[in-house]
Amino acid sequence: MHAALSPAELAKLRRQRPYPAVSVLMPTHRREPDNAQDPVLLRNMLAEAKERLQADPDVSRERRIDVIEQLDKAASEVDLTHAEEGMVLFAAPGEHQVWSLGRTVPARVVLSDTFLTRNLVAAHAAEHPFWVLAVSADHVSLWSGALDRLTEVRRGAFPLTRSLVDPDPEDQLQVGEVPSTFRDEHTRKFLREADIALATVLKADPRPLYVVGKAAALSLLDDVGTVMRGGAGTKLPVTPVPQAGLATGPPEALWQAVRPYAEKRAEAEVADVLAELDRARGRRTFAAGLDEIRQNAETGRVALLAVEENYRETVRDTGGHLMPAERGERDAVDDIVDSIVERSLDTGAEVRFVPDGALAEVGGIAGTLRY
Repeated sequence: MHAALSPAELAKLRRQRPYPAVSVLMPTHRREPDNAQDPVLLRNMLAEAKERLQADPDVSRERRIDVIEQLDKAASEVDLTHAEEGMVLFAAPGEHQVWSLGRTVPARVVLSDTFLTRNLVAAHAAEHPFWVLAVSADHVSLWSGALDRLTEVRRGAFPLTRSLVDPDPEDQLQVGEVPSTFRDEHTRKFLREADIALATVLKADPRPLYVVGKAAALSLLDDVGTVMRGGAGTKLPVTPVPQAGLATGPPEALWQAVRPYAEKRAEAEVADVLAELDRARGRRTFAAGLDEIRQNAETGRVALLAVEENYRETVRDTGGHLMPAERGERDAVDDIVDSIVERSLDTGAEVRFVPDGALAEVGGIAGTLRY
């Protein structure tokens, strides 16, 4: 299953596909006894998707067989033992994907010529994803972080490893003693390679970065590369975490080392968002409430969108206003907030999720406007 959504991956998901591109969305559960219903729901939703494929006169027999086969392959990759709050299965002719989400989604089956990505995008934004680079003299690993977990990333050159045995004993003879590991030219070269590899990742998927390692390793990485200073031109927030012995994990120990720094950053980011909303009031570029935000998002005016983490609304669009509705009602839109999030991201807005209650006075959603 896919765990992290990069801009490149999102672009691939959003491209048009031969009809039918099937999206199966289902809520899942992390713990007993609620998770006992997940396998049943998955079977039912897959059965619904197959029935709709069978009944659709625009789907040829050959294409129907292909997509049903892709749905079965996707189902075989589902890991409900480690489920989060939601899951999305995508299937189209010749391809399939499974995504686990830390944010609940409505149970839904959609047949179209594109995959339904809005819930995936909103879940990714709500997770506040970040990178963790764990460094030692002989091992550098990259981890994807979100909420309360870390997952090791095996991408490009990562993980990088080397032997600490000096490949050229003459180096030691020239100086008359064994040099410090972090003054050794081979270590400098090794960390420079790690810096270059990470720069490629950050360019494709920029996120806040935490660099974990012995103080001497962090200092050398700063000296030989660019990532400790925010990357080459990216100006990403970088936080050094001086703790040794975690270059190979385990993920729980690495998360505990990063956690205080991540929580402090999250608190500061929320304070910054609320302060920016206050400044927008003074500039008269402030908007709030579902109707007003939706209208401005559709016209591309939203510069910063702030949403409470668990804010969701089911509505009916009457043409001029959004009216409250019940899930399952005819013409009801049960993921309007996620739709606003995706539209805002599409038009270049910054989207930030804040704790529940932080925007209680303005209905759970607010933003700043470009003009």
